[in-house]
Amino acid sequence: MPGVAEPPTVSVVICSYTMDRWDLLIKVIGSVQEQTYSAQQIVVVVDHNPDLYKRLIAAVRDATIVENSGPRGLSGARNTGVGLARSEIVAFLDDDAEAAPDWLEHLTAFYDDPDVLAVGGRVEPVWEAGRPGYFGEELDWIVGCTHRGLPRIASEVRNVIGANMSFRRDVLLQVGGFNVALGRKGSVPLGCEETEICIRSTVGAPGSRVVYEPAAVVRHFVPATRGTLKYMVARSWSEGISKAQVSQLVGHKRALGPERRYVRRVLPRAVFSGLGDWVLKGRREGLGRAGAVVAVLAFTAAGYVRGRQIAHADAGLSAPPLRAQWREAQ
Repeated sequence: MPGVAEPPTVSVVICSYTMDRWDLLIKVIGSVQEQTYSAQQIVVVVDHNPDLYKRLIAAVRDATIVENSGPRGLSGARNTGVGLARSEIVAFLDDDAEAAPDWLEHLTAFYDDPDVLAVGGRVEPVWEAGRPGYFGEELDWIVGCTHRGLPRIASEVRNVIGANMSFRRDVLLQVGGFNVALGRKGSVPLGCEETEICIRSTVGAPGSRVVYEPAAVVRHFVPATRGTLKYMVARSWSEGISKAQVSQLVGHKRALGPERRYVRRVLPRAVFSGLGDWVLKGRREGLGRAGAVVAVLAFTAAGYVRGRQIAHADAGLSAPPLRAQWREAQ
């Protein structure tokens, strides 16, 4: 029909770095191949692991298997995938995040609005050993999942979640891709590259939007090792450092606005709820949840302070092209 826009084409990029997730990776690829809204292209990027690359080449059909041509790390791998993508929209999945059958259908529904630059969805944890009693849903961001406090209906947000996100390809190319100075490198739990690129994408485009659609679901496997208190505080420390890096690049207000609201509104309720369960209902796990929230907040704040010290000491935090692009956008 005249005047009806064609649905956008989609390339799905899946980044992987370890043979340990082989079975999960195969399931993730299969979940993309079985979408109700078909991807034009599936690109699996292997982050500097020749053995994994060779095994994928031999085992996987109907997907493009490539090695990361950039620096080691998730940002470099994603940029490699973007460079090979042929579609209007580039969607990203983690190698341990299996997509629901209608995942792409929900993500692409918003791109008929030219002001929408990126769309992300809900990430639900699949706990290998069950959710620990002290691990409240308010802290699910620690394991890369949607946490309590995020919108329950489609809403405009500052940034999407890395395990379940999509962008217009021309936007990613225009801003220079993901900042390779940020993001996870192997098992080192740094992050915030998604936050930074979402801010960088919208700041130079007045009226543009990033959308969170909770109906677009992926299920993220959470190994037992990531449910421990040790991992929680380590990830919190790293998150603080990462947030300090982003604030150095884009300014404190843009980098920390949603986090301030989260600390003021979501975390106090989580603490009081946990204490209430302990005092009124005799549930010891309530005390554990409250204590975990306090510990996570303390370690994140300490990491942020440390990250600010590092950023001030290292004037070369970001690659010069990204810093130059940011100044031009402003």
